[in-house]
Amino acid sequence: MFRKILIANRGEIAVRIMRSCREMGINTVAIYSTADKNALHVQMAKEAYCIGRPVPKDSYLNMQAILTVALETGCEAVHPGYGLLSENADFADMVEAVGLKFIGPSGKTINELGDKANARRLMQKAGVPVPPGSDGILTDVQQAADIAAEIGYPVLIKASAGGGGRGMRRIDNAEQMSQLFNEAAMEARSAFGDGSLYLEKLIENPKHIEFQILADQQGNVIHLGDRDCSWQRRRQKVIEETPCARLSDDLRNEMGEAAIRAIKSVDYEGAGTVEFVLDNQRNFYFIEVNTRIQVEHPITEMVTGIDIVREQIRIANGASLPITQEEMQIRGHAIECRINAEKPSENFKSSPGKINNYIMPGGRSVRIDSAIYPEYEISPYYDSMVAKIIVHGNNRSHAIRRMRRCLEELIIDGVETNAALLYVSLFDQSMIRGTYDTSTLENNLDDLLKYETVFRLPADI
Repeated sequence: MFRKILIANRGEIAVRIMRSCREMGINTVAIYSTADKNALHVQMAKEAYCIGRPVPKDSYLNMQAILTVALETGCEAVHPGYGLLSENADFADMVEAVGLKFIGPSGKTINELGDKANARRLMQKAGVPVPPGSDGILTDVQQAADIAAEIGYPVLIKASAGGGGRGMRRIDNAEQMSQLFNEAAMEARSAFGDGSLYLEKLIENPKHIEFQILADQQGNVIHLGDRDCSWQRRRQKVIEETPCARLSDDLRNEMGEAAIRAIKSVDYEGAGTVEFVLDNQRNFYFIEVNTRIQVEHPITEMVTGIDIVREQIRIANGASLPITQEEMQIRGHAIECRINAEKPSENFKSSPGKINNYIMPGGRSVRIDSAIYPEYEISPYYDSMVAKIIVHGNNRSHAIRRMRRCLEELIIDGVETNAALLYVSLFDQSMIRGTYDTSTLENNLDDLLKYETVFRLPADI
């Protein structure tokens, strides 16, 4: 087993990785920017090194600085976490080129799946359903208009090298095509250095369902069940749960088998997530593969009992999967709420500042993944998520009630958070029934924000 691993990340996920490493007897090396000198992951690590200024490009995205630290401290592997360099194929290749192990798939695989148009072709070849659309990269706006006319509006123009909604435009009619096509190409070129676009039929108001997978170096692949990530705002996940309340056993099995085919279409290693949209006729379509661990991985750990970070490390060290698909079991129901330092009533403006008081909920089957503490200063340079509350229940209604109780106990004083909005979201009828889709939160947001002022939580007082 590896003796020392560099964690090429910060905050909550760096702490999360560090904890699994400690349990495995592996030493860790942390990196940090000047803004993070007092961060929890820095304090927890046995070794920690400053690699640059607060702006990510000068620190957490500085590949040469990160690898210099890894080599000089005798690390054998690098864990990228999520975000930052986790899906950067060049970084994965550089890690391997200097003789270290990248804990994740190869740069070649990341490239194959990161090119969304190429991934679409791979899925079609593997028999995984994809939305109607273009066969590869669009040559020009006229080709896009011709395909859209054939499959029908609305359609989505997407950046082939994209992610996170950048380089993406919804187009509702032919009159919008030219302007929005050019906007998407310009944004894609600015964000990713590649203005290539492809087109897909827009699946309106779908469920966003993803399957967690593990793949070892021996070619074995399993999935660890599904997650419903449909409670979203501006394509950003807010609440996640597992299993999805609206999947029949037959449909769940069919989607799980498709997820495995998707992963087997490339030479994959480690943890990953296959994402689908599910329409109201129960048709599902491939979106993308995330070649890393996800923010929401803890809910899968809660219902399966499998430490996914541990398995990432074991797989990178050459170990086989711990169980077969037939042995995999889902027990109960789990929900995750992302606590963000933001002001929902002010268009979700970020709310950096000092944490004056911090009391997280506890009790049976409650897990908190966080990197904040009293007197900690939340930086304006990074993502606004400050904590994840994860609960497990015997069934879905039990888990919802437990999460409500946890949000009632939560106290984060000194900055504003979205906790009250999450709380009232758990009383929304579509949430209670499990019928919500990716548009529900935004469609109901005005009403939910009104209720947010009524249900005052300790964090707001």
